[in-house]
This record gives sequence, C-alpha cells and structure tokens, in this order.
Amino acid sequence: MANPIELIVFDCAGVLVDSERLGVQAESEMINAEGWHLTPMQVAERFLGRTDVAMRDDIEHHTGRALGDEWLRRLHDNYVERFNDELAAVPGIVNLLDALDEFDVETCVASSGSPDKIVERLGMTGLLDRFEGRLFSALSVARGKPAPDLFLYAAKLMNGDPSRCIVIEDSPFGVAAARSAGMEVIGYSTELLPSGFLDEGSTAVVTDMAQVLPLLRQRLRPRVS
Repeated sequence: MANPIELIVFDCAGVLVDSERLGVQAESEMINAEGWHLTPMQVAERFLGRTDVAMRDDIEHHTGRALGDEWLRRLHDNYVERFNDELAAVPGIVNLLDALDEFDVETCVASSGSPDKIVERLGMTGLLDRFEGRLFSALSVARGKPAPDLFLYAAKLMNGDPSRCIVIEDSPFGVAAARSAGMEVIGYSTELLPSGFLDEGSTAVVTDMAQVLPLLRQRLRPRVS
C-alpha cells in the first residue's frame, strides 16, 4: 500500500452489518427445500458477494426448476424475520468509522444488495446516517461482482481515482471485483469464510475491524478543521 488514500469503499452485508451469518442460514434452508443440499458454509463459499437474482438463477440451473420472483420475495421475508430479532452492526465498525472521521478521506458503500435492502439494513443498525448520499447498489450497473462495474461506478461518482481507493470486502467475489477495478482490498475474514478464501487478491486480510486503521494510518491525511 503506497498511494495516499482518497476513498474507502465498504461492502455492506458482512462488513458493516452482521447479516451474512443470518442470511446464509436462511438461504441454506430455502435452497435445501428445493432439493439442493448446501450447508450454510457452502452457501457462503458459492454465493457471498453475489446478487440474490444471480443466486436464484444458479439454483434454477442446478435444479432445473423455475423459482421466479415469488421465491425472492419469500427469501426477503425470511431475511427480515431473522434480522428484526438479531441484526447488529459488525463488531468494531462504529469505532473504525469514528476514527476515520478524523481524516480527510471519503467513505461510501458499494453493495450487491438492492438500494432498499442497503437502506433497510443500515437503518436497522444505526449506520445509515454515516453514509447519507453515498450508497451504491449493483442494480445501478450492468454487471454485478465479480465484475468491476460497481466499484468503478462508485469511484466515479465519488471522484476517486481507483488506484487510491481501498475496498473492504468479505467475499471472494467482492475481492475479485475490487482488484479488477484496479483497487486495493482489505479482506475481512470471519468464521463463515476463513481467511484462505480471501487471500488471493487481497492486499491484506483482517479478522477484527480494529486491525484496519493501523494498515491505513500512514496514508491518511488528518482532517483540517
């Protein structure tokens, strides 16, 4: 990591909000009900970082049956039920955002989720105000992750040079997308996806959000008051 940092791009699910753990449980149950037996970890390996539509299309291809939009609606309802009970911000993310406020660096969110989902999940965890006007969805670009389109779109609208952008991601598809966009990546590893899944392409891999700022501090300029 050499260039000064202009923009830090956060994935949403799994990086800002602890939704991946709950989401893959819901997805595993619904995929199993369609006759394709995948554990939550297998679902994570195969689908984390991709859109719900891409996941549904893969399930349809594997099972040979059309699921349609009704399946996506039931999946969303399943998410909401679980999130209402358990969704929280990722441990340490509030402290990281507070620390970044002291530096002259822009931040934004670039997620495979729909705009409604991004707003809903950030709102449920008290993080929405931290990214007002700086939320970018894969639905706004032609190709989702692992294509670079979303990250390049976010950087363009945020006036960030890709070579001076850092992406924080928790999925191999997200890491690949950021690297294809010419951006550096910090992989956030959890029990759901151990670090080995993120090593390829990541500039660094952390297991705790407290480890992020020390990696970046020398490349951040203090904010002038």
